[in-house]
Amino acid sequence: QVQLVESGGGSVQAGGSLRLSCTASGSSNGFKAMGWYRQFPGKEQRALVARIPDGGRIVYGASVKGRFTISRENGKNLVVLQMNNLKPEDTAVYYCGADPDGTGRLTYWGQGSQVTVSS
Repeated sequence: QVQLVESGGGSVQAGGSLRLSCTASGSSNGFKAMGWYRQFPGKEQRALVARIPDGGRIVYGASVKGRFTISRENGKNLVVLQMNNLKPEDTAVYYCGADPDGTGRLTYWGQGSQVTVSS
């Protein structure tokens, strides 16, 4: 079955950097899109961080543009989120997601990675 395993995250002071990685497996057709969403403390909904489809346009959430970079290795189900100039408001649990079926939605999720930014 589809599995996503995340690594990285942690705690950093404002202005610092962190890196999140996610490896997906279990889809014979690969993954049509992968990306990251985050869930802020006390909130139920997840917010888009970045999304990278196969051969398509990368989309970033407005609050991370210019600070975060998403990348995906060609032919590999590995997606990396490089987070620079982190701010306390970036504190959240970050979830890696994947779309194996081409539905246009990320339907499988990793376990979540805590990112804490102190001021």
